[in-house]
Amino acid sequence: MNIMKAKRLFALLAIVIVTSSTIGMKTIGNSKNGGSQDKASFTDTKMVIIAKVSVKPEKTKDFIAAAREIIKKSNKEPGCLSYQLYQDPYDASKFVFVEEYQNQAAVDFHFATEHFKAFGPKIGDMVSAPADIKVISVAKEETK
Repeated sequence: MNIMKAKRLFALLAIVIVTSSTIGMKTIGNSKNGGSQDKASFTDTKMVIIAKVSVKPEKTKDFIAAAREIIKKSNKEPGCLSYQLYQDPYDASKFVFVEEYQNQAAVDFHFATEHFKAFGPKIGDMVSAPADIKVISVAKEETK
């Protein structure tokens, strides 16, 4: 995947996030404050992004090194509840990013950061296929 394709992929991700959000949902608590939110609105909806990435087998170490930087910086962003990367134990070239944000504003902030903008071009030649990206608006979260 060349740099231009990587840029288009991440621009598409930003568009998917913005257009897939649902207005009027209510979030019940979050991992930072544990409380419920009384106002039901778009800005109160917790957002989860799951991005599956296939990496060229010979590039997995480089990919992990590049991912460490964005993970570290993203976890420090306001409104980022968690930003993690998981590697498939059966296929070391398959990865899954799991990102949790307090609301859409936090997602928008993340996509405006320099480390996010730099990540696509940085991994462009490392990936073997377009990412499979799912964006989830959490209406209600229950812990059992």
